[in-house]
Amino acid sequence: MSSRAIGRTMGALFLLAFVAYAGGGALIGAESGGGSGDLPDYLPDYLADYLADVADNPTRIAAGALLMLINSAAVVGIGVLAFPVLKPHSEISAQAYLIGRAVEAALLAVGVVFLLLLVPLAREHASAGGAAGAAGSDAGSDAGSALAGVARVVVAGNHYSYQIAMMSVAIVGVVFCRVLFRARLVPRFMAVWGLAGYAVFLVGAVLEVFGYGVGVVLAVPGGLFEIALGVLLIVRGFPVARSGGAAGGGEAGGGEAGGGGAGGGGAGDVQDGGGRRVGFLVSTEGP
Repeated sequence: MSSRAIGRTMGALFLLAFVAYAGGGALIGAESGGGSGDLPDYLPDYLADYLADVADNPTRIAAGALLMLINSAAVVGIGVLAFPVLKPHSEISAQAYLIGRAVEAALLAVGVVFLLLLVPLAREHASAGGAAGAAGSDAGSDAGSALAGVARVVVAGNHYSYQIAMMSVAIVGVVFCRVLFRARLVPRFMAVWGLAGYAVFLVGAVLEVFGYGVGVVLAVPGGLFEIALGVLLIVRGFPVARSGGAAGGGEAGGGEAGGGGAGGGGAGDVQDGGGRRVGFLVSTEGP
């Protein structure tokens, strides 16, 4: 697969991941705890209402979970496709990005399992409430309260799985954008945007774990970057390597391979990307 085709496929996966997770979250509802900073403050009555809604709409919950699993598959695909693009510039960065995306996907999948556990819990909670009403005793009410407590733990499990996954993608996102910047695989302003966006995103995820509900706001720059990067890659892909050089910044270095390499046979004045015209050779400044 060519570098342009890899880039375009990656761009499509970035957009697919965004749409799939956003759609899944919309179906399941913000009450599931994905990205919610209000998790520790849920009131029992509010959670009971949510469990009743889950019990009435198990198909919707399952559909939302499926979309979230599609997101997990998409982010693994992004890491796999990015590996051959990043490796010529930094093998360690390529490995880190692949591993970080795999960790993100695994943690998000764990979060989906927590969400699916809400369905049987909600059914049991509804049954306990019905039994309490029929018997006119407190036994069913106590059982319902216990199930609501378990549901709170399940919701918390989804919440923290999500936030740790976001820490993973934010950390390796900084690594990814650093390579994009140094190798000039995308316009440099885009790479700088990504560096800043992922750094802010990481701060937001850490603060969410400590109970400060700012994650959604601080995720905006990084989220918009991924959308913009996805569109850019679909339109342009990654640069095609020339003269045996790698794409982007490595490509310019490959173009100056000796006096007789790319410029052999009377090549004339040559100037590329960030290079300077010096006689008949290209002197390339490093990124």
